[in-house]
This record gives sequence, structure tokens and C-alpha cells, in this order.
Amino acid sequence: MAPEARGEAAPVYRDASAPVEARVRDLLGRMTLREKAAQMAQIERTVATPRALAELGAGSVLNAGGSTPRDRASPADWAAMVDGMQRLALSSRLGVPILYGTDAVHGHNNVYGATVFPHNVGLGASRDGELARRIGEATALEVRATGIHWTFAPCVAVCRDPRWGRCYESYSEDPEIVRSLTTIVSGLQGQPPADHPHGYPFLASPRENVLACAKHFVGDGGTDKGVNEGNAICSYEDLEAIHMTPYPDCIAQGVATVMASYSKWNGEPLHSSRYLLTDVLKGKLGFKGLLISDWEGIDRICEPQKPRGSDYRYCIAQSVNAGMDMIMIPHRFENFLDDIVFLVEAGEIPMSRIDDAVERILRVKFISGVFEHPFSDQSLLDTVGCKEHRLLGREAVRKSLVLLKNGKDQEPFLPLARDAKRILVAGTHADDIGYQCGGWTIAWHGDSGKITPGTSILEAIQESVGVQTEVVYEKCPTEAMIETGGFSYAVVVVGEVPYAEWTGDRTDLSIPFNGSDLITCVASKIPTLVIVISGRPLIIESQVLEKIEALVAAWLPGTEGMGITDCLFGDHDFVGTLSVTWYRSVDQLPINAGDANYDPLFPVGYGLKMFRSDDDSA
Repeated sequence: MAPEARGEAAPVYRDASAPVEARVRDLLGRMTLREKAAQMAQIERTVATPRALAELGAGSVLNAGGSTPRDRASPADWAAMVDGMQRLALSSRLGVPILYGTDAVHGHNNVYGATVFPHNVGLGASRDGELARRIGEATALEVRATGIHWTFAPCVAVCRDPRWGRCYESYSEDPEIVRSLTTIVSGLQGQPPADHPHGYPFLASPRENVLACAKHFVGDGGTDKGVNEGNAICSYEDLEAIHMTPYPDCIAQGVATVMASYSKWNGEPLHSSRYLLTDVLKGKLGFKGLLISDWEGIDRICEPQKPRGSDYRYCIAQSVNAGMDMIMIPHRFENFLDDIVFLVEAGEIPMSRIDDAVERILRVKFISGVFEHPFSDQSLLDTVGCKEHRLLGREAVRKSLVLLKNGKDQEPFLPLARDAKRILVAGTHADDIGYQCGGWTIAWHGDSGKITPGTSILEAIQESVGVQTEVVYEKCPTEAMIETGGFSYAVVVVGEVPYAEWTGDRTDLSIPFNGSDLITCVASKIPTLVIVISGRPLIIESQVLEKIEALVAAWLPGTEGMGITDCLFGDHDFVGTLSVTWYRSVDQLPINAGDANYDPLFPVGYGLKMFRSDDDSA
């Protein structure tokens, strides 16, 4: 029974009008060591049992990519699951609510029917910080509708090598472009007031905003040869000037959480780097929120990567002493609790470090409003995948498109004619929502097919052409069809299969499914527009580029395919410009704007328009 129910004064930590730091100190002072250790734990939803939440008091729960309450779970299913977990947490001795976190990295992408926005590489091409902020706002509402408090976004990596399997999560190879799009933090969390204390976590509304997470600190996009979880080999000056640059912008917006990178810096794992995590992030940059590990991130400090016994305790001690506040365990919760208690009692982790970690966690919980508003708001359920958000997604798609070629011999090919008699649409990616969305969509690595409601490029074309126009779709047309079909023009849509993290590391960056052969086959007989659906630039051979009439980079546009036809048929001009270098061959990699002997196929900043505006020079 709570003290107030017994007629006693409510403890300070339950007083919403008390200063946050007073509430933090009061609650921390009431906690046992084991309860503090539990607050430092983030566990996967499948192990969030009544014992874990009500008896042991786990601090946070997450779902892995693709881990859902049930197949095609509705927003209400998600909210019911999170609320059920929250009720258990509130029944614990001190009644400390959980924070539930998810990877909503391009919309609420784990949830069937949510609006899936373009991945970051596309938003980088838009150069539109206000658009990023509005996407943050929309995403926050959809996440809140499902009862979730926290998204592990944005990724502010500066990708310097397209062989990296996470380059689509990076806005750009240029740190200034990445900086300009950190405005998504204020979209997710709300805009802090001008007098907000520097580095202090912020949330404007527990109903309409969610906690953001700047990741992955630091150097994740700068590993040698683009290897995921690899080694960034560079001076501190380069690390700071290139990879650290976006973090002060996030911190200035009151970003509540930061996630450490799996990668190493000059051989030292970030998860155990006291210098970078404590001295730089918390000291020099003044970050006062909570620092969380990545999934099993502390395990990777050791070799092999599934440490047991004393090896696992060593990993915990190394990471916590380096400055890690919350550990994304995510499964062996009770082992973790036992080990933290053992390490503190053995003097391997100072109690002051535990108290600092838990203070930061509680600070974020108090500013989040989760003590006063622990449960979901059912009035928000209709925002998930709503028309307004889908229209925003459509706008984001058209602003992210980059026109790389338009016509031959000064004769523009775009915009396409709506009233052509017969159009061929071909390619593996023309009618596939899963391919359009890429990784981190419904499943961790993404998938193919109709994985969630949306409009494919084929459907968008069918919707956009005149009533007399016949649209013929054939994924891989025969030579006979191409030669005798009487087509006015062809739209060939090719690209990558979805991937996430290490599953996307590549040394072969040619177009999959013999895409170049298909393009050549079609374009040798029919005037052809090629659309590339990919998380990074792919190899476009010179003979292929010469054969085609037009080329559009559409990145990973998400569910709103109408944004593509908005530009193809001339309702809107192309405004996107490359935020990454489009190289000629993998032999050039890594290649970045500003390099000596910079000789790409298309440089950073390149992007054509269909229409000449009045202020364009002749």
C-alpha cells in the first residue's frame, strides 16, 4: 500500500510539483543496490515477465526489430502490451514505471499499418531540416499511440564508405548536412525553451512527444573499409571534426538519451571507452541524459562474444566504469543483476558510479512524465498511418528524389507523358513495398512483398496516367515483348534487397538481380527511365548510363510511392541533391567530397531539375 493510501505524506519522488533533481535524490535514497541495478537493465519484451517487472523492477523494456505482440499486431495490440507491462512495473515495491523503447527509425516501422518514411539517406538528399522536424513530430504521435515512450533515433552517423551495411541510416557523408537534419530531435521530443539548461534532457509533452536517442556514439560511419562494428582508425581531431559534429546539436536540443556504438576507435571498443563516454560525451559535451548500450553491446567487449561467468562480469565492469548507464542486455536479466551486485560488493564498480547511472535514468524518467502519465492514450490510435502522415511521407519522398540524368542531346525526357498509348513497367522493385521500405521495416532486416499497407511505384504509375493509357507490368520482360510491345517508353525499377547492420556489408555494389542486364535489354529497344531503389549509390556502368534516357535515385522511399510519380509526371520538380558521393567503381572507395583526386560519377550536391526557374542562369 502506498504511503498516501495509509494517510501518510506522499514521498517527494511522487510529487509532480517537486523539482526533478529533488525527486531523483529522494527515490535514489530509497533504493536497494539490487533495485538500482534493475533500473540499469533494459530487457527484451519476451523476457519482461511479471517477476522481471513486478518483483525485480526492471528499468526498461524494448522490442527487437521484428519482435511484435503478434503477427500484424494492431496499434491497440501494442498499446495493450506496453500498458500491461507498465501495470506490473507500477506494482513493484517503489512503483517505478518502465520506459519502453523501440527502433522507430523511419516512422513507427515495426508496426503494421504505420506510415513508413524515407530512410535517412533520402532525407539527406532533401537537405530539409524543417521536413525532418515534421517527420519527427508525426513519428512521435504514432509511437505514443502504441504506448511507447522512447525511440532509438536519430542515427547521426556520418557514413564515409558505402560498403557499410548501415549507410542508409546516415543522412550524409558530410557532417554539416547531418547536423542540419538533427532537427528531427526537436520533432520527436518537442522544442526546448530558450533558457533550457545545456545538456539537460527534455520532453515537451508526455502525450505527443517521445524520448529521442542520438546514435551511435561515435565513429560508427567511419570504420575501416566500412565494416559494420569495425574499427575507426583516425586521430581524435578527425573523430571530432567528422563524426562527433552532430552530437552537440542533439545535446543543445535536450536529447534525452545517447546510444554507444558497437565499433572501435583505434582498436578500443566504444562500449568500454571511459575517455569518449565520460570525459568527452558527459564532460566536454555536457550530456546529462542517459547513455545506453547497443543490443548485447557490452558482450562484444569480450571474445568470444557470448561471455559467461567472470568474463561477462568483466564486460559489465568495463562498460559501467567507462560511463554506461543503462545496459541493453537484453535477455539474461537475473544474471546481470547478480553480477552488478557482486561487482559493487567486490569493489570492482564504485557505488558512486551506480548512483550516477541511476540518477541519469531517473532524471530521464521524471522529465518524460511517465510517473504522472504511465499509460497509453487511446485517443491517439487513429494517428497511426493516418492520411495526414501519409501525405507528409509523400512529400518527403518527392523531396528526397535525385534526378541524375534527363534526356540526351539537350532533349529532356522527363516529365513523362501521361497520355502515352502503352507503357512498360519492369524490374524487381516496381511493385514491392518491402523493397521500397528497406531494412528496419516490420522485420529487423526488412522483407519483400506486401509487408505493410502502402503504394508501390507500379500502383502510383497506374494511378497517375491517363485513362486511355495501358500500363503493362512485367518484372522481367522477354526480348520478344520488348521488341514487339509497341511501348512509348519504359520505366525500369531496380535496386537492393533489404538488409540491416552487418547483413548489408558489401564489397560488390553492382545492381542485384542482374539489374544492369535488364536495363540494357529494355533500353536498347525502348526509351527508358531507370529508378534505383537502394540504401546507397550502386554501380552504374558508363554503357548503361549512355543507353538510358533518364535516371532517378529514389533511395528507400517507404510506403508512399505517389511521391515518386509526383515528380515523374511533372506535378512537382525534383529538388533533391546527392548527400553522398556516387562513385564510378568500388576501386575508388572510400571516396568523399573534398578528397584529393575526387573523380566521382556524380559528386555530392549534384541533382538536376526538370524545369528552368526564372532565376536560373542561362
